[in-house]
Amino acid sequence: MIRVLLADDEAMIRAGVRAVLSASPDIEVVAEAADGREAVDLTLKHRPDVTLLDIRMPRLDGLQAAAELRRTAPDSAVVMLTTFSEDEYITQALSSGVSGFLLKSGDPRELIAGVQAVADGAAFLSPRIAQRVIARLSGGQLSKAATARGRVEELTAREREVLALLGGGLSNAEIAAKLYLVEGTVKAYVSAILSRLSLKNRVQAAILAYEAGLVE
Repeated sequence: MIRVLLADDEAMIRAGVRAVLSASPDIEVVAEAADGREAVDLTLKHRPDVTLLDIRMPRLDGLQAAAELRRTAPDSAVVMLTTFSEDEYITQALSSGVSGFLLKSGDPRELIAGVQAVADGAAFLSPRIAQRVIARLSGGQLSKAATARGRVEELTAREREVLALLGGGLSNAEIAAKLYLVEGTVKAYVSAILSRLSLKNRVQAAILAYEAGLVE
């Protein structure tokens, strides 16, 4: 069972998101928060698998809450669920180490798929958000690609294989099946990759894999 904490300052939105998540038999909403500070406190108390955060909330906004949770509750994946898709918010969210970015205006199936993906150790971006991220990366300078390739060359051949599959959105279990490894070994590879490349999470690793040309 995937345990989820839901944070949004609008009660009606929380009710709607809870209803969508309840349609999946493997997801349980264990707590709700009406502001960012409460979201942090309840995450530390309940230790959910996934914490869903709105961006604009009182006391502590979602971006600030996400950054704090990455420090204090690293085992709980953080997903931004918001109506705002401005590049500034996307950049800040990814820089803070979130595992996913979803839009409230998206298909309800995206919400369920996103929660399931990040709970399984993968990263997940709403298709509309992914398009914007890819567009920004595609418009980057060639020096960025060269820098990314230089960083990736620090890895072993096997680590580059894992990074490429991670960049393709595969979970640890899927990477393990693809490379005929046990899932624990893949988890160790992912941890080593993040550490050696000074990356906060799988989303940043996926972006680096794209910039380095490991993923089309």
